[in-house]
Amino acid sequence: AALVLAGILVFAGLFGAVMYGSYDHIRDDPQVMVILGCRVMPEGHPSILLQDRLDTALDYWEEHQDITIVTSGGQGSNEPTSEARCMADYLMEGGVPEDQILLEDQSHNTRENLQFAQEIAQEQGMGEEIAVVTQGFHMYRATQLAKAAGFTPYSLVAETDPLLFPEYYGRELLSLTKWQVEHLLLD
Repeated sequence: AALVLAGILVFAGLFGAVMYGSYDHIRDDPQVMVILGCRVMPEGHPSILLQDRLDTALDYWEEHQDITIVTSGGQGSNEPTSEARCMADYLMEGGVPEDQILLEDQSHNTRENLQFAQEIAQEQGMGEEIAVVTQGFHMYRATQLAKAAGFTPYSLVAETDPLLFPEYYGRELLSLTKWQVEHLLLD
């Protein structure tokens, strides 16, 4: 019974963390925006989730046109191009100048997205404060990984279709649990 109660409490804590991350938390004026990768469709256009991230990024860029944007995501085996390239093309179609976009096209997961984006930020002499763009269900873990990579992250939450909530929030809770267990074992 104690083990079940402990499991329920851990689950409730993780769920609370995911829900806390589901809101924008932007302070100051970050000079860098990192858009986390998501699936590119076989036709070469962004998936619905990725398009929502890109539309959120474009909305923010319209009010902060001096921001540098890092598109982050490699090419999966079922994708015709890297996620970073697909995102850059979409942003340029939306009016973002090509010279404001840096591609991080080697990563295959969220941890690598942020580690490799940090390497680019250091190479380019950019600040450590970033606006992370992803969906709310993914934001808590993304900002924690951004901190681990050396960033001071602020969250810029993209929309999520309410019909996808159960699937994606459930998957994220499992991913967050796995990440926490790995974190405990490695420390």
